[in-house]
Amino acid sequence: MTLRHLPLHDGWTLCPAGPVPPGLPPGGVPATVPGCVHTDLLAAGLIDDPYLDDHETRLGWIGRTDWTYRTTFDWTPDGHDHAALRFDGLDTVATILLNGTEIGRTANQHRSYRFAVRELLREGGNTLDVIFVAPYTYAEELRDRLGDRPGAYAEPYAFIRKMACNFGWDWGPTLVTSGIWRPVALETWSGPRLASVKLLPDLDAEGVPRLTAELEVEHDGLEPLSGAVEVVGAASVFIASEDEHRVTVTLPVPQAEPWWPHSHGEQPLYDVKVRVGDHVRTFRTGFRAVTLEQEAFRISVNGEPVFVRGVNWIPEDCFPSRLTRQQLSDRLDQAVAAHVNLVRVWGGGLYESDDFYELCDEKGLLVWQDFPFACAAYPEEQPLWDEVAAEARENVTRLAPHPSLVLWCGNNENLEGHADWGWQKELGDRTWGHGYYHRLLPSIVAETDPTRPYWPGSPYSGTPDAHPQDPERGTIHIWDVWNRADYRAYADRVPRFVAEFGFQGPPAYATLRRAVSGPLTPDAPLLAHHQKADDGNAKLLRGLGDHLPQPGADFDDWHWLTQLNQARAVAFGIRHFRSHAPYCMGTIVWQLNDCWPVVSWSAVDGDGRRKPLWHALRSVYADRLIAVRDGSVHLVNDTAAPWAGTLRLTRHALDGTVLAEGAVPVTTAPRTTTSVPLPASLATPADPGRELLSARLDDTRTLHFYEEDPALALPPARYEVTVTAEEDAGTPAYRVEVTAETLLRDLCLFPDRLHPDAETDTMLLTVLPGETAVLRVTGAVLDDPSALGTRPVLRCVNDRIEL
Repeated sequence: MTLRHLPLHDGWTLCPAGPVPPGLPPGGVPATVPGCVHTDLLAAGLIDDPYLDDHETRLGWIGRTDWTYRTTFDWTPDGHDHAALRFDGLDTVATILLNGTEIGRTANQHRSYRFAVRELLREGGNTLDVIFVAPYTYAEELRDRLGDRPGAYAEPYAFIRKMACNFGWDWGPTLVTSGIWRPVALETWSGPRLASVKLLPDLDAEGVPRLTAELEVEHDGLEPLSGAVEVVGAASVFIASEDEHRVTVTLPVPQAEPWWPHSHGEQPLYDVKVRVGDHVRTFRTGFRAVTLEQEAFRISVNGEPVFVRGVNWIPEDCFPSRLTRQQLSDRLDQAVAAHVNLVRVWGGGLYESDDFYELCDEKGLLVWQDFPFACAAYPEEQPLWDEVAAEARENVTRLAPHPSLVLWCGNNENLEGHADWGWQKELGDRTWGHGYYHRLLPSIVAETDPTRPYWPGSPYSGTPDAHPQDPERGTIHIWDVWNRADYRAYADRVPRFVAEFGFQGPPAYATLRRAVSGPLTPDAPLLAHHQKADDGNAKLLRGLGDHLPQPGADFDDWHWLTQLNQARAVAFGIRHFRSHAPYCMGTIVWQLNDCWPVVSWSAVDGDGRRKPLWHALRSVYADRLIAVRDGSVHLVNDTAAPWAGTLRLTRHALDGTVLAEGAVPVTTAPRTTTSVPLPASLATPADPGRELLSARLDDTRTLHFYEEDPALALPPARYEVTVTAEEDAGTPAYRVEVTAETLLRDLCLFPDRLHPDAETDTMLLTVLPGETAVLRVTGAVLDDPSALGTRPVLRCVNDRIEL
């Protein structure tokens, strides 16, 4: 069999079903496939960029309009017996016509579709129409029929199998899309075809890699078929009888090496070739075993427990069809560079693209995959039940070959919502998703991919009878800190696993400057539009607490201090939780990325720029960490080798004078934590506002202040700055040396204020008197490099002190 694959991505036009505000030309506008209505209208110059200013507010009509995509394509009979139109993704409710004949209907963004069309194809020109019903029309009609359900937002996202955050979130715009968002093609063939291939790589009881391949074969049933599965020198040949359409093959692969997360080892990947008759498909996979200890919520890979240093992932763009593999790779590289070893794909978004999971395989990033349910009661009636079942089976099968995927999770916060958010009274006897999370989805995972654990939701405590936020079992989410409490409240609990927690901060200056026109002030209305959290800007200021001074009306101070406070708050939580390992076995920060330029919880903003939080994550997610709490120094060693040496403890005055010293021989075994009590001379300062503690082991140092910054007698910042031009891989770079004459608290450099492409390699450096900090700036040629040594490009906490 030779399968002919004809992409159908050219010649599309887009037309609305009726009048729309921009007044489209009578023949419609050119459409890009894959794509969506918003990006097509943007390309045609008919709408303003919804990511800028408040343009989003004038585009709600797009999600309430029916749209038709149309193209024509030529076809010549090629001798094949079969033909099918293959849609890898339609968003969302569509009717498909080929030459005026309906061939199918869809109602699920999370699925692919195939429609047999051999009898409808014409020699020469063929017309293909994809007619989309407005998402709001479909969802609201279903809501009216089934009865409303409570949720975090007054939007009908629970009534349509579509990316929920399209309907707006507390970090995202309301941009309800329609379109052919993944590839479409015409496929023709003769003879047998591999309709479905599921690969399950794992390790057997002796630790030997093995591969199970489950194949679904389409054939005419006239004669037996031969086939084979091959990987790394191992092969299994099989014969399928005339009436056999499903074949399962399991073969040991002793020449393969186990796959590990990058924090624990290497990531060998191997090509797999699957053949039936003349039809061949190739895959790439790796071999590892995954287990989950439920009460402790301890994830183990190849028998070794992994402390999860995680980040939550939201859709990288509201219009995911325009994402490139390179953009995904860049973002995941930022995660790896911050010592992240797990990415949680959050349930208000998508099953991500093949590129995403392939990149995680290559980079050694574990993936926790939520099923797409978030922050709402979801009806279980038809047609939704069958749609959920179909999407789950397809995606569990699609993602099964990826060794990076280690956990399926039923939903985000819906179990907590039912328990704590007042849903039960509002629901009465109406369904809310329990059947999905405790019956349908676990049965599909157990049947389709028994190599991976399933968890009903997060937060969840391991049994429906327990409160979902029990810190002694399973996973918890911590949001009282951002919403109400000071960030020191992270230290009030010792959970087994924190799957969500975070603190807001604004994006980079260059990102805000691109997204917001007019003056940048803390209370600018257009800036406020890029803050979607309830009472968000007030919480930013309230969150400064007694940790940092209030910025007043000065935008530069507001921007700097709220970014810094975000970094400190999250770092404080991680440091506390990691110091309790192995009782606590993971933290997943909300969130790594943004989908547009916005004030949010992200470490990397919507334009891909690293915020101070990213630099804080790189520090507190390092393999080895020193944390000071409760009168002790805690040494966290998340490596495969012992951490041994002399722990050097010094109590300093802020001017650098040594007030007391100590040295303690220590050894921390691999993947463990040890505690060293502080001697009284070091634990108790004589003058808390004028002293600090230094703890150093090898090249790792932490500085612990006995008071919050406003209570410290910080001197006005004095330092010498030297800027030297260099080259970095043939491109201009700058070396910035800052020699401290006084203690410099949290020294940061923001070169994007000079050029939007400029970035620094490090920040958040507390420098003692006489020390020199070195920062490198790359990415752009600067008109005035000396400005790297001036405010507001170079900042530290002391520089708010009046001279």
